[in-house]
Amino acid sequence: MAEDTDILSVKGKVALVTGASSGLGQHAASRLVQAGAKVIAVARREDRLQDWLAGQPEGQAAVFAWDLANLASLKDLAAQAEQVFGQVDILVNAAGLNLRQQADMVTLEGWQTTIDINLNAPFHLAQALVPGMKSRGWGRIVNFGSLQSGRAFPGGIAYGAAKGGVAQLTRAMAEAWSKDGITTNAIGPGFFPTELTAPVFNDAERSARNAAQTCIGRNGELQDMDGPLLFFCSEASAYVTGQLLYVDGGFTAK
Repeated sequence: MAEDTDILSVKGKVALVTGASSGLGQHAASRLVQAGAKVIAVARREDRLQDWLAGQPEGQAAVFAWDLANLASLKDLAAQAEQVFGQVDILVNAAGLNLRQQADMVTLEGWQTTIDINLNAPFHLAQALVPGMKSRGWGRIVNFGSLQSGRAFPGGIAYGAAKGGVAQLTRAMAEAWSKDGITTNAIGPGFFPTELTAPVFNDAERSARNAAQTCIGRNGELQDMDGPLLFFCSEASAYVTGQLLYVDGGFTAK
């Protein structure tokens, strides 16, 4: 029994989690701390990060306020992050942006920022952290996809293009780095109550319709992410790479 528990352990690992000021990113950061990892939480909003940090055990977490859309700065972020607890073992790319612009209304700036946050930043940050993972022959990269990695939703053309790209990016990262002991997988969340999905959950009829679309019959709760997250971050997934796992209550099965 102990062995089954230990295989999911992340105790003593160093994790960097983006999008950690709210929602699934913050929940992932908190869950990894609870599981014994040392976590560097990254997001734009320093006040939210500091509020989160105040609730964490001393010496187990640190925060960096950073604009991930500034792609040229991500090598600096990686270098500074690795000065805190040592080299990063686990990268969780949870930062996301969905402007919900209709196709005819998408602006050049909106398109570029959406692609940068959701697709470009995960690659460039991973690329900066991979050398350290290679040196130890062990690493875990967990990208966040979406239901829109495989389906089209109204008002989601830029976001969907980015998240579809994340699915292929995950496969390509796996092809490039798995031989070095670095697995790359993606989680595709269904509908969870977060800041990003507030427009959906604020529409009671739409929220109920989404719940009815699942096989389980309800929308997601934050703790539903814990098992998949720890699986992908730990030794349990040593022979799993390049995969997108939908954590959606069976939304995509129907």
